[in-house]
Amino acid sequence: MSRLRLTVVALLAAALLVPAAPAAASPRLQLVHDTWRSFTAMTVPATGLPADNIDGSLDPATRARYTSPTNIGSYLWSAVVAEDLGVISRRELVSRTRTTLSSMERLQRHPASGQFYNWYDPATLELLRVWPVDGSVVHPFASSVDNAWMAAALMVVRTAVPELRAQAESLLAPMDFAFYYDVAARGPDVPAGLMRGGFWDSPHPDPQQCTLPGNYTGVGPEVFYTCHTYGAFASETRMISYVAISLGQVPPAHYFAPWRTFPDNCDWGWQEQKPAGQFVDYLGVPVFEGNYTYRGWKFVPTWGGDMFEELMPDMFVPEVEWGRNSWARQHSVYVRGQIEHGISDAKYGYWGFSPASNPDGGYREYGVDLMGLDTSVGYTSDQEKTMVDVGFEGCRDPQPLPSSYGDGVVTPHAVVLALPYQPKAATTELTKLRRDFDSYGPGGFYDSIAVRSGKVAKRYLALDQGMIMGALGNLLADDVLRDAFTRGGATAHLRPVMAMEEFNLPRHQ
Repeated sequence: MSRLRLTVVALLAAALLVPAAPAAASPRLQLVHDTWRSFTAMTVPATGLPADNIDGSLDPATRARYTSPTNIGSYLWSAVVAEDLGVISRRELVSRTRTTLSSMERLQRHPASGQFYNWYDPATLELLRVWPVDGSVVHPFASSVDNAWMAAALMVVRTAVPELRAQAESLLAPMDFAFYYDVAARGPDVPAGLMRGGFWDSPHPDPQQCTLPGNYTGVGPEVFYTCHTYGAFASETRMISYVAISLGQVPPAHYFAPWRTFPDNCDWGWQEQKPAGQFVDYLGVPVFEGNYTYRGWKFVPTWGGDMFEELMPDMFVPEVEWGRNSWARQHSVYVRGQIEHGISDAKYGYWGFSPASNPDGGYREYGVDLMGLDTSVGYTSDQEKTMVDVGFEGCRDPQPLPSSYGDGVVTPHAVVLALPYQPKAATTELTKLRRDFDSYGPGGFYDSIAVRSGKVAKRYLALDQGMIMGALGNLLADDVLRDAFTRGGATAHLRPVMAMEEFNLPRHQ
C-alpha cells in the first residue's frame, strides 16, 4: 500500500472506525463493512437490484419502490470493492453480480441507443410509468449522466469480474452515447460539441417542458431531447464525456468543449463571479481557462459548489495522475475551500457539502454558493438558503454579504470523497460527526446532519453509499475502480487529451 493509503487507514482507525480484522489482514474498516450492509439491505434478493434508498433501520420493508441506472451502478462497483477488501467472498461477488446483470438484461431500454430509462421497480423490473410515492405520472426518460454511471460500472465489472465479462460486455455494447452528442452545440466554428441532458422517446405532454425533436445518430426514430446541454465541465456530468471518449463514440476533442468557467464579459455576467483567465486553443477548440477565487484560493468552480460534482468522476478516472497541470492543481484546493467555508466563513464547526437527504424531509442540493457557477439558483450550505452575490465587475453589482449562516447541512459522503486530498482534516471531521451527533447506524453514517439543530436524516441512499464505497475502495485497495475502468479505451483515448490541458491555477497554493 502507498504511504497515503497507510496514513488513511491509520487515521480512520483512530477516528473510531475500528478495523474489523487483524492489522495483518487486508484492511477492512468497520465503515466498509457497515456501508456494504446497507447495500445488502437495499437490494432485492431475487433481482439483485438495489432500491434508491432505505430507512436507517435497514428494515427491508422500508426499501424505496424505485431504482435508477445510477443506483444499480453504485451497487455493482460497491460489490467489487467489498470483495477486494475481503468483506465478501469471490463466490458471493460473482453470484450477486450475475443476478444483477441477468435482471438488467430484462429491463426495458431505448432500442436505438441502448440507453436505460431513469426509473424501474427493483422488485418487478417494470419500467415505471406511475411514481410509487404519490401516484403521479412518470414519462420515461433516458438520462445521459445516469447512463454514464451505469456504463462506468459495467466497464469496471468487465475487468474486475472476468467470469462475467461477456455478460457485462453484452449489456455495455449497445449503449451509444453519441445519441446525446450535439456536435453543433458550441457553434459552427468549434469542432466539438456538447452532451444533451437526455431525451424522451415520445413527445412530452406538458407544454411547459422544453424539448428539441431530433436524432443525432440517425439510427431509429426521432426522440425529444432536453433543451439544455451540459456546458460546465467541473461537474459530475463530465463522466458522460469520460465514458463516451473512452468507448470511442465521440472525438477526444470533445473533452475541451464544455466550459471551465464561462468567459469574463457581460454576455456571461449571470455567473457567480467574474472569472480571471484567457482563451487557450486545444485541438482547435477555444477553451476559456478561467478561475474563481474564494477566501484567497483560486479554483475552477463546479455548477453548484458541491463535493460530488468535484470528486465523483475522480473515483473512476485518475484525474490527478492524468491531469497533472489541471485536476492535480484543483482537487485539494477545492476541498480546502469547502473546509474553510464550514469552519471559518459560515462558522458551523463542520464541513462537507453535497446534495443529500434533507434532514427536514426529502432531498436537496447543498454546496458552497461562491464555489459554484450559478447565481440565481446556486446551491447553499444551510437550510435557510443563505446565498452570496459578490457581483460581476462592470456587469452586476454586488450584494451585502450575509452577517451569518443558518442551520448548515453536511453529508458524510462528501467528507469521505475528500480523504485522498485532505486526509487529516477529513478523518478529524468523521470523528467529530460520529462523536457529536447520532449520525451512525447499522449501515454506516446516516445520509446527512443539520449541525445546528442536530437533526439527522436517518436513511441510506444507494448513490451516496456508493460514493463512500468507491472512495474507500480506491484508497484501501490500490485504485481498484480506477484500474478496472481505465483498461483499454480510457488509456488510449482519454489520457492523451487530459495531459494536454493546463488550468489557470497556481502550481502551489
